[in-house]
Amino acid sequence: MATPANTTSTYDAIGNREDLSDVIYDISPMETPFMSGIARTTATATNHEWQTDELATASSSNAVIEGEDATTTAAIASVRYGNYTQISDKVPRVTRTQRQVNSAGRGDELDYQIMKMGKSLKRDMESALLANKAKAVGSESVARQCAGVESWIADNVSLGATGTAPTGDGTDTRGAGTARALDEQFLKDVLALCWDEGGNPDMIMTGSFNKQAMSAFVGGGTSGPAQRVVDGDSSRVNTAIDVYVSDFGSLAVVPNRFMVQSSMLVLEMDMWAMATLAEFQETPLAKTGDSDRVQILSEYTLEARNAKSSGIVADLTTS
Repeated sequence: MATPANTTSTYDAIGNREDLSDVIYDISPMETPFMSGIARTTATATNHEWQTDELATASSSNAVIEGEDATTTAAIASVRYGNYTQISDKVPRVTRTQRQVNSAGRGDELDYQIMKMGKSLKRDMESALLANKAKAVGSESVARQCAGVESWIADNVSLGATGTAPTGDGTDTRGAGTARALDEQFLKDVLALCWDEGGNPDMIMTGSFNKQAMSAFVGGGTSGPAQRVVDGDSSRVNTAIDVYVSDFGSLAVVPNRFMVQSSMLVLEMDMWAMATLAEFQETPLAKTGDSDRVQILSEYTLEARNAKSSGIVADLTTS
């Protein structure tokens, strides 16, 4: 059966208005759990520096003879570290005409692009802070770069075969090793190393695949089936581990889309900070024609207050 002859339909009509929703749907993830969870401090130079210190090793043989002259105890010098500030930016540019036409889902296209690129810049910064990359002083033709988390963690590591740890001062990177499936013993080993060094990690951060692999510990890891609390609702099944209770304390388990996906970071969050030389800035740029540009910029670096507090399980499979 067909539409009767000479009947005007939407297929023939010319003047029908478009039906375009005034809402823009964007599912791009915005969570930045590392940058949002660490401390904030201020940088005052492009080489941001800090010091770490530690006590002498405890000795059970610390005994002196009654009445003898005191012997001066050797002091342990603090260690001075530094990380270069990195400049990250986004620069939206929109024509005057586009800013004046009637657009769906936004009032001013430039304002919309500023908002959108500002969120994108935040994701770039999260990725830079968590990266396995060394610091670089830069030059007039090469951008400065800050060393990411993975280049600072040298002591409490679990690596795949042939994997190498970084020096731990931000000057080099972790060398990739043979990929291996996550095993709970890897995590337990790193937690013990952190505790032996004096650390008290409170967060486990990893990618999506290994977050699910960790949740499989519920079915029985190296230490046997995990204990869980059920609320009695037979229609609800909880298969995730969001808090891991170890021999050395409880740690939140947080997935992160912007970290190295083959790594599992074991972090004492208050031992990391983001130091900013320039907070988020929006600067209108000079007009060179019939368009407008704005530079959205941040200059920042990672402060590894004492990386011995944290650890890493690296070289994990991601599929």
